[in-house]
Amino acid sequence: MQSVDDTGFTAGSENYVIGVDYGTLSGRAVVVRVRDGKELGSGVFDYPHAVVTEALPADVADDGVARLPGEWALQVPNDYRDVLRHAVPAAIEDAGIDPSAVVGIATDFTACTMVPVKADGTPLNELPGFANRPHAYVKLWRHHAAQGQADRINALAAELGETWLPRYGGLISSEWEFAKGLQLLEEDPEAYAEMDHWVEAADWIVWQLCGNYVRNACTAGYKGIYQDGNYPSEKFLAALNPQFRDFVSAKLEHTIGRLGDAAGFLTAEAAAWTGLPEGIAVAVGNVDAHVTAPAAKAVEPGQLVAIMGTSTCHVMNGDVLREVPGMCGVVDGGIVEGLWGYEAGQSGVGDIFGWFTKYGVPPEYHQAAAAADLGIHEYLTELASKQAIGEHGLIALDWHSGNRSVLVDHELSGVVVGQTLATRPEDLYRALLEATAFGTRTIVDAFRDSGVPVKEFIVAGGLLKNKLLMQIYADITGLQLSTIGSAQGPALGSAIHAAVAAGKYADIRAAAAAMGSAPGGVYTPIPENVAAYEELFREYRTLHDYFGRGTNEVMHRLKALQRKAASQRNDAKSMQARALLTEGVPA
Repeated sequence: MQSVDDTGFTAGSENYVIGVDYGTLSGRAVVVRVRDGKELGSGVFDYPHAVVTEALPADVADDGVARLPGEWALQVPNDYRDVLRHAVPAAIEDAGIDPSAVVGIATDFTACTMVPVKADGTPLNELPGFANRPHAYVKLWRHHAAQGQADRINALAAELGETWLPRYGGLISSEWEFAKGLQLLEEDPEAYAEMDHWVEAADWIVWQLCGNYVRNACTAGYKGIYQDGNYPSEKFLAALNPQFRDFVSAKLEHTIGRLGDAAGFLTAEAAAWTGLPEGIAVAVGNVDAHVTAPAAKAVEPGQLVAIMGTSTCHVMNGDVLREVPGMCGVVDGGIVEGLWGYEAGQSGVGDIFGWFTKYGVPPEYHQAAAAADLGIHEYLTELASKQAIGEHGLIALDWHSGNRSVLVDHELSGVVVGQTLATRPEDLYRALLEATAFGTRTIVDAFRDSGVPVKEFIVAGGLLKNKLLMQIYADITGLQLSTIGSAQGPALGSAIHAAVAAGKYADIRAAAAAMGSAPGGVYTPIPENVAAYEELFREYRTLHDYFGRGTNEVMHRLKALQRKAASQRNDAKSMQARALLTEGVPA
């Protein structure tokens, strides 16, 4: 006779779920035991085409020379299918489990990442005649080329007093569904007309798995301006562009699924890709940041989770509705049912550190790091950790990828003040670490000032490995900081949703309690550090408001000059190409 343990699961009849986390450069799958959340195996697949920023790759475009303007960031949708073909089987093999014991699969995605598709889900870039059209590809979350459209949406919404605007802190981002959709219409109307659905990648990959198109409540609310059961009106959309009038009804609107519900069941085709049993539950899609909250057991009000990687997304539940300036949104049930889910973010964090080590660190530092058997980040961190707070004499603004919260302006750019001929790479590196922490402090203060108190600060993502960075965040925010024990927070969070979709738990709260990760490290603010950083934070806020709130518009002017110069250069190249083509041809 089989025994039942204190978790309620029958011994000898283990069930497993798969969580698949789609990041910016790769997808990773994790096999998780249902009864206790133990992670048993994982697999990773790097996207062959990574992020497309300069020209369409030759193997997907007809001639591979379709050039992209600045601030574009595209991806190739078949790379996402390949994650299912490679990472999931690898994770199963790594775990050493019988695939027949898997009862559900769930995915999470970067957002807002958009795919233009036909009625059957085929991406436009896979259609004959569309491989060379940049607008036929996936627009990644960090595609910021729709800023002009976002500016128009914001100005019109403010002018008309649209009631949904305050739910997003008063500003809509260029990263989101409507701005990117309007850019597609205005820059490639033929591709827009050919498109049947404007789909979040989070929902597209679920569609590939189960054959059903279901919009998830998370991205619909945070990225799709879906509030209180409604999208922006046709009247509003027509005022932006008459051809945009029916954008919602013709391209966007679709069935919305609750987080943790099953969107459908694994198809035979997807079962062949993954090696999983046909017919298992496929959970409604979700966002990488929001799905991490249950993995961190942070499903109650006031528990702020910062998912720190190339960028940082901050998510938190609240039991009251407040309008917080500069937030990415507040959505009813956006993280768990029955609470208001708040989101904020920083567009660049790990990306900034990576950029600096690639372009700002001289060869001798790389050589010294190699000699010490350290990576360049570890080496710079070791040097920076020896400094007293303020010793480098620098203040930086963390806007190298623009500002998501609280200014919601991707035209802003990075600044470092205080450099001298004595400034060293470790000084700049530490100043950039501190700048991102000051950015998070600004977000925490905005929450508190709006009546949404932050009680706990929990960090997930790859950057939690940097102990100096974690202590800096604790000291600058003044909050005790804990790190999630799992190295795969989003994938674990997806697995938790898969368990609920498979009927193994009643809801996300119950699944999180049983399957969520225990804390890793804990960092307590050091009083003397808190006081020292408070002085530096005042200087950061002075620069923040000076450059970010309209006192000095130099960053916007520089962006305009940059675009003008790039346009002139491209025009000159086009004229040269035409001249070469016609050279020697008789009139």
